[in-house]
Amino acid sequence: MSQHASIRVDSSRCAHLWLLTAVLAAATPCCAPAAQANPAPDQAASSASPLVLDRAVAVVNKHVILASDLDDEIRLSVLDPNTVLQVDLTRQQALDQLISRTLIEQQIRQQDIEAIEPSPEEVNARLHEIRAELPTCIRQNCASDAGWKAFLAAHGLTAERVEAYLRYRLEILRFIEQRFRQGIQVSPQQIDLYYHETLVPQYAPGETVPPLDQVAPRIQEILLQQQVNELFDNWLTDLRRQGDVEVLDPELAPQPAPAPAPQPAPATETPASPGGAKGRSR
Repeated sequence: MSQHASIRVDSSRCAHLWLLTAVLAAATPCCAPAAQANPAPDQAASSASPLVLDRAVAVVNKHVILASDLDDEIRLSVLDPNTVLQVDLTRQQALDQLISRTLIEQQIRQQDIEAIEPSPEEVNARLHEIRAELPTCIRQNCASDAGWKAFLAAHGLTAERVEAYLRYRLEILRFIEQRFRQGIQVSPQQIDLYYHETLVPQYAPGETVPPLDQVAPRIQEILLQQQVNELFDNWLTDLRRQGDVEVLDPELAPQPAPAPAPQPAPATETPASPGGAKGRSR
């Protein structure tokens, strides 16, 4: 990352973009040398059906989001402490998250915000919290090196990718907090409520639940993030409205809200006859 705190570009993303460029270039018609004017049948079939290694699913202000990015986002969602139920993230939800984060990254670069990048000690501290406190991680004994390796393998992750993801999350969180966190307070009562009604139920009977005083700082951070999210929703909506966001995959495009069902016309009573009975044919 530069000294001006721009978001670090993941090397895997650079590789994906290079592969996408190569695929597009291979599919672009061009003038072949005379010696290759009549390619062998196998070569002709190969050039007619290029192997697609990745594909673009959306473009956000000229930034390409790839299908592999969605896969990566879904795998990494297991590390999200806000995921209460172990339900896989859908590809549409993953794309929505990636669009939001891309817009935020672009704002960080445009505003040239200083002091965003976390230190290695902060990243290591967050990693230690996940390995020691994340319920899904506790069940696989992530505190031990063997358990951590098994957890990563089970979810198709690597230690390097997780560290890069945590660094990235801390950078985004710092930006959001600098812009929206001022004035937000989390009370001890809110922390206690989250602990007993959200965190504790995630542990199976017989599992050791960490004491409240140990996880209170982490709960406070989660609650702060939730409140901050509410504050910047309108800001993010404005970014989406003002930006150029194009979803290329029809299956991932936002679905329009269903039209309200037509309401039946109210029944009309026949006016009563002077004698008090309702009018009827005679």
